[in-house]
Amino acid sequence: MDEIKYDIKRGADIYRAIYGSRLKSWISTGQIKRGEVLVWRSGLSGWRKAEELEELRPFFEQWEKDQVVKGKRQIRPALPQKMQVKNILIIDDEKDMCWLLSDALSRNGHNIAIANTKEEGLACLKKEAPDLVLLDLKLPDGDGMSLISKIKEINQKTVVIVI
Repeated sequence: MDEIKYDIKRGADIYRAIYGSRLKSWISTGQIKRGEVLVWRSGLSGWRKAEELEELRPFFEQWEKDQVVKGKRQIRPALPQKMQVKNILIIDDEKDMCWLLSDALSRNGHNIAIANTKEEGLACLKKEAPDLVLLDLKLPDGDGMSLISKIKEINQKTVVIVI
């Protein structure tokens, strides 16, 4: 039984290391900028802006310094503290996940749109800009990360949560 506990803990540690290194890489290359993404922190902290997390802050600062040196500095405003979320777009290729999220959110009075591919997601975004996008990273027709900048081009105020 101790071996199983160790393997689960080791597996969780490996997952955290991969997750952390990907986030750091995306921030360092400018794929994620301040105010663009919320990330989940375990424990009591819940959803947080990526730039609020102590271990990620230096990566934002370094990217911004690099942009100043290159003469390209563009800092986006932070997410509003309280905002009304009425329209939500779920972009995920797992139909069960979409159904689960849409069912729970529609019961709370939100208008839900679902897209199962990157292309469908873009079409929904152009039709009506949502207040919130729940975005899967692995989509059948491409990487979800590339959608973040397009979402922000369409509507700066749209909040993106990567799932």
